[in-house]
Amino acid sequence: MLNVIAINAQASQSIIAAQATSDDMLLESIADGNRTAMHILYCRHNVRVYRFILRIVRDATAAEDLVSQVFLDVWRTAGQFQGRSQVSTWLLSIARFKALTAMRQRRFEDIDQEDVRQIPDGNDTPETSLDRSDTSAILRACVQKLSPAHREIINLIYYHEKSVEEVGQIIGIPQSTVKTRMFYARKQLAELLKGCGVERFAA
Repeated sequence: MLNVIAINAQASQSIIAAQATSDDMLLESIADGNRTAMHILYCRHNVRVYRFILRIVRDATAAEDLVSQVFLDVWRTAGQFQGRSQVSTWLLSIARFKALTAMRQRRFEDIDQEDVRQIPDGNDTPETSLDRSDTSAILRACVQKLSPAHREIINLIYYHEKSVEEVGQIIGIPQSTVKTRMFYARKQLAELLKGCGVERFAA
């Protein structure tokens, strides 16, 4: 009985230690076939990857399938990650490629973007959630009126908190192009919000 307790305690300590591990170290463990590390990486990033894909394909079932494909790729290719970007940036690059490939292969029906907002994110604070609930309907409607290229920039920078450099890596464009698109996206979004009477967000 003591042996079982000791084994369970050791397993618990191993899981706790892995949860405190950086994404880069998790990938190293995944490359060595560590399933616990894979599970932890998935738990950390699957919601954001799902949200990101869902905003592109606008089909919940397809997005779920694509998330599975993304993390299957991670399991298979973890050893190829070279650390030139954050792991989250690498994941979104894989996700974008798979989403765009899927979009080329089939037509998707539009879905209510309310589904995206309802997905809980453990990183949200109560203040963030309250602010989002107060302004999300108008903001989502305005963002949807942007061009696909401008929507993508807004999505990555504001929803996924990626830097200009990271956005360039994910999309595969120069940083100067990211900045130009960001400028026009913000300008157009501000005009749309102002037209809806949301002055404080249009500034």
